[in-house]
Parts: sequence; structure tokens; C-alpha cells
Amino acid sequence: METALTPLSYQPYLDQLIAFGSAEPRKPDLLDAKAEYFRLTGEVFEDDKFFELRMASFLDYYLYDRVSPLTGKTPAAELYEQRLQSAPPEEANAFRSFTETVHGLFEVRKLGKGMVRLRELFSGKDFDVTERRHIAGLETGDVLEARLVPFGGHLLFSSAFCYHPAMALKAIKAEVKRRKKKEPERPPRDLVWECARRALNVERYRQLSVEKLYDFAQKAF
Repeated sequence: METALTPLSYQPYLDQLIAFGSAEPRKPDLLDAKAEYFRLTGEVFEDDKFFELRMASFLDYYLYDRVSPLTGKTPAAELYEQRLQSAPPEEANAFRSFTETVHGLFEVRKLGKGMVRLRELFSGKDFDVTERRHIAGLETGDVLEARLVPFGGHLLFSSAFCYHPAMALKAIKAEVKRRKKKEPERPPRDLVWECARRALNVERYRQLSVEKLYDFAQKAF
């Protein structure tokens, strides 16, 4: 008989994936991935107030998105394939969840009790995320980079977020519209990464306006 997966059982499975992805033989690949990620999104330093969030975003990128040059698969896909061969079905299903995450730029559409409704800006698709905690400062109309993990019949937030200033929403939406029309071949993640770099610049260059830092006609610093 299968054991039902619930949001409460999510963390132990994630811990196994993190342990798998950061095992000693993978350390050189992990370091290469880290350098790649910070080239894409901007380098952070330990005394930055958002250092922990950016490290969480890097870990997500490494586990879920980055195809290893050694195996041709993400760590999440590798571990799922292993467990599919050796684990009970409910355990394999848990690890499959980590191969089906949704990562992107989202607008907060509704804050309900135990639920956040998000709209992914490229597809226009709405997602209802189960979230029992109150996320400090989150308001309807905010835009953020997030990753959603389907688990046990729910969508859950990963631990990685990148918040963008409310004043940047109009510029980000306009850039999404422009890219969909003018550069449809570019993957949405390119804009996710560029926005992450611009969010970093907001912290670094406080003397400059948000509008200037999110001016997509100008290259991010």
C-alpha cells in the first residue's frame, strides 16, 4: 500500500536530493555550476543581506535546471531514475516531483489563507501555491522569481526567492511582452536571470532609481 505524500513529508526527500547532489565526487562540478550561476545572475558576497537567498537560488539551479556535462542530466533527474529502479513507488513519485518544478517570474494575484495565487508572466498561467506561513512583506501585485514544486497534490515554494521592487513590475511586464513578440526563441529563463542581476544592482547602487536599473534598453551592470 502506498504512503500518501503530504507537504509535511517534503523536506526529508529534499534533504536526500541535496545530499545526493553535493556528494564528494560531485564537488568539482558543483563549483563549476556555482561560477556559471553567478556569471548569469551577478556575484554575491557573504556580507550581502541577500546572500543566503542567492545561495538557495543557486542550489535550486544546480539541482533542478543544470544538466551536468558528466551525465547529461540534472541531479534531480539522476536521482529519480535511480529510485525508480530500486525504491517503492511512493518514494519514486516523491523524487519525480523534483523533476517537474516550475521556475519563473510571477506576479502575486491573490493572498488567501494558506494559499498564494501567482501568475507566471510569460505563459499567463495561474498557480495556487500552498503556503501556511505568512511571507513577510508579500503583497498583491508584487513580482518575484520563485520555484514551485509539485508535491503530494500541492504546489509548494522552494526556499529560493528573488523579490523585485513594485516599481519594476511595469518595466518587467513590458520586457516580457517585447521578448515574446520580438525574440520568441529566447528562453524565459534568460529574463529571470537578467532580472536577478538587476535586483542585485538595486541593492548595490542605491543612488540610482529603480526605473533606471530596470531599464531593459540598457545592459545590466
